[in-house]
Amino acid sequence: MAEETVTPKSQLRRAMGFWDVLLFNIAAVLGPRWIAAAAHNGSSSISLWVLAAVFFFLPTALIIIELSTRYPAEGGLYVWSKEAFGDFHGFVAGWSYWIYTFFYFPGLLTASVAMSVYIGGPKYGWLASNPRYLLWASLALLVTAVLFNIIGLDIGKWLQNAGGVSTYVPLLMLVGIGTYLAMHRGSSTHFSWHSILLDWPPDIDKLNFWSNIAFAFTGMELVCAMSEEVRDPRKTFPRALYASTGLIAVIYVVGTMGLLWLLPAEQIDPRNGVFQGITLGSATLGIAWFGMLAALLVTVGNAGGVGATVAGVARVPFVAGIDNYLPSYFGKIHPKWKTPYISILIQAVISAAILVLSQINATVIGAYQFLVSMSVILYFIPFLYMYGAAIKLSYRPDRDALGQAVLVPGGKAGIWIAGSLAFLITLGSMVLAAIPPGGENKFLFEAKLVGATVAFVGTGLILYWRGARKKAKGGI
Repeated sequence: MAEETVTPKSQLRRAMGFWDVLLFNIAAVLGPRWIAAAAHNGSSSISLWVLAAVFFFLPTALIIIELSTRYPAEGGLYVWSKEAFGDFHGFVAGWSYWIYTFFYFPGLLTASVAMSVYIGGPKYGWLASNPRYLLWASLALLVTAVLFNIIGLDIGKWLQNAGGVSTYVPLLMLVGIGTYLAMHRGSSTHFSWHSILLDWPPDIDKLNFWSNIAFAFTGMELVCAMSEEVRDPRKTFPRALYASTGLIAVIYVVGTMGLLWLLPAEQIDPRNGVFQGITLGSATLGIAWFGMLAALLVTVGNAGGVGATVAGVARVPFVAGIDNYLPSYFGKIHPKWKTPYISILIQAVISAAILVLSQINATVIGAYQFLVSMSVILYFIPFLYMYGAAIKLSYRPDRDALGQAVLVPGGKAGIWIAGSLAFLITLGSMVLAAIPPGGENKFLFEAKLVGATVAFVGTGLILYWRGARKKAKGGI
């Protein structure tokens, strides 16, 4: 009889504590490539970071803390959306959340390996624009992250922990070098109140970048998909999420300033500009090894970011498989390592295929930007559900019946303000993400975005209706 009560979720191990969740969040959210993209956009990005932190990042963190402490269940966004709007909308949110990684991984991997070339010093910088190198190195990095997370969270979490530390430390190095050289040799960028304010009217070719800023502040919800693998989630999540929110917001602002102290905006590569800056600064100071060390650290950091996304997002189709809205094999646990290995493997294979396909008829920058734009659109669909779910669920009489939830301050008014702000910014970011960057074939860019969105979301709906019919007929 005991054998019959064993479920896939009951086999999961609570392997993560406060520091694991904190470093997981940093690895999942913080990205040097977003600092490079912001600096490339110019000093006006400083005000955009601050506005996004206040009106998007903080409200989102407050909402995630409330939902994760009210419903600390495996699946995160999928579970919250289903709880508020029913199975169909829960599935749409969870499916969109899962398939965004197919596009997010290739973009993250491409940026990561572009940064890694600086481990060997400036002479290898040309590899950052070599499509063949970017492709094969990206595939190798993906395989590494997948293997770590299939072997088990006890092992995989150390990749995420190393990723969090190895992402943050090089950005502190960047700020240190930039501050020192700006004070002793002058800044490469002139800062004034006028220069850090947003340009108006905005450059049409830069509008696409605005969505990247919002996207750079996402990922905090990821660890909540692993709630049943976190020790005492109702206490761990609030402390870890508050701490990581502050650390991430501050380093995005000062990191962008540090890079602009070292290089003018037009010379900064939007993918690996952080290492252009560190390499230039360390060479100027006669400590070239410093730049190589930073590149090594961030390569580890980016591997941790990939690992964090693999670990978190794979839990969504895992739970959907248990619910029988995806084929039941998605809900399988590895007999030895106790991880949802089928979900992880399918995720990796499709991401690898899209990485290859994204290189067709596109420049390196264009392929990278397509992946980012596709990620933003698909990823933000479940975010719209999450904000709506937080508002709707706040009207339930059991909002804090047990006194264990950490609620958004201000009662229902507070959650309406936080949810509405974040919802509108998210919706606007989705629209802006569909605007092609300058220099790209606009028709081809739009056609790929629309076609890919319809194809992938449509595939999910077919699977949902298939599963729903099977459940209705008692076929589970």
